[in-house]
Amino acid sequence: MQLSDSIYSEITALSKQGEDLVKAGDLEAGKHKYVAALRLLPENHREWEAAPWLYAAIGDVHFRMENYEKAFKCFFNAVQCPKGLGNPYIHLRLGQLYYEQGNLEKAADELTRAYMGAGIDIFMEDDPKYLEFLEANIEI
Repeated sequence: MQLSDSIYSEITALSKQGEDLVKAGDLEAGKHKYVAALRLLPENHREWEAAPWLYAAIGDVHFRMENYEKAFKCFFNAVQCPKGLGNPYIHLRLGQLYYEQGNLEKAADELTRAYMGAGIDIFMEDDPKYLEFLEANIEI
């Protein structure tokens, strides 16, 4: 479903502000901008195309803050949105979060999905332990 131009513009502006704050190191303020953008989505917010990237942005902030439980909830929501399933970045974060929870079977599955969707490059910006874990579980 498509958002009205005005709502889409407001969501985009808030997301950009959130991104700028996160890049500047103010993770908490950035997260608040992303949450404000998510709240602008109409009812059944998971049905809107903006939902997966907003959930992923919020989840990414939680991931960087090592608040893995909240990050997992965000990425779990993101994968259930339009175009969430099959998104390599969402699968990467889910795999990393399953790894952090000690659920290694699901971690391997999600990290494999990320690798199959985006290749090895998707792992390069994060802790090498995730790629090392994947290499121990599948042939790369």
